[in-house]
Amino acid sequence: MKIAFFSDIHANLPALESFFKDVDAEQVDAIYCLGDLVGYNVWPNEVVNAIRKRCIPTIMGNHDEALLKPINKEDLTSNKGLTRTMISKENRAYLINLPRHLKVSFVIKNMPFNILMTHGSMKAINDYMVIDYPEQDVLKMMQIEHADVLLCGHTHKPFHRVIQDENRFKHVVNIGSVGKPKDGDPRICYAILELDQDTAPSNPEAIKVTFKRAPYDIEKAATAIEASAFDYKFAEALRQAK
Repeated sequence: MKIAFFSDIHANLPALESFFKDVDAEQVDAIYCLGDLVGYNVWPNEVVNAIRKRCIPTIMGNHDEALLKPINKEDLTSNKGLTRTMISKENRAYLINLPRHLKVSFVIKNMPFNILMTHGSMKAINDYMVIDYPEQDVLKMMQIEHADVLLCGHTHKPFHRVIQDENRFKHVVNIGSVGKPKDGDPRICYAILELDQDTAPSNPEAIKVTFKRAPYDIEKAATAIEASAFDYKFAEALRQAK
């Protein structure tokens, strides 16, 4: 089974369109979105509409959560304030009612295998799950949730980490960012997980993780920022992937 996971689109419609083109060619069995559909660019409604049209299971990111909070007039020129002025009432209602976590459970050879999805970490929606996050903290989060795989976004930097837990192995996968990569590679990034009948918690190679990269029209996205009220630095961040 092939499952695609993507995150952190940040209102970047050209990047999302590239993702859909690339993932459709992969012929995956399922697609999940780990949040942050909005922020930093001018297409929040178009991005939300495209994901809703495909009925993709989606969890809340910290930029989506920010739409819950009241915005003062002084904040309307900030990144999150500008997003608030752009987002439709219907799409805001969709975003602020998203779940914060999702779990997908499989039974393989009569053994459970659980995949847990969060945006930041199980501690907080804006917690940065970096590659060297304290091992015991990661294990505790996963043990509480009986998770064999923890998928997250938020850092915009992809990695696959395997942690041994006695005679079992747990996997942490940060899936990177479709709309705002920060790892020096400006192409979109998402992850594909593959499971089969040999998938088991006792196997350190239980899952195959592939990080997919694909180009998109970066200048279209960057110049849209420059033509808007958003800070110019967000355009340069797209070009430099920082």
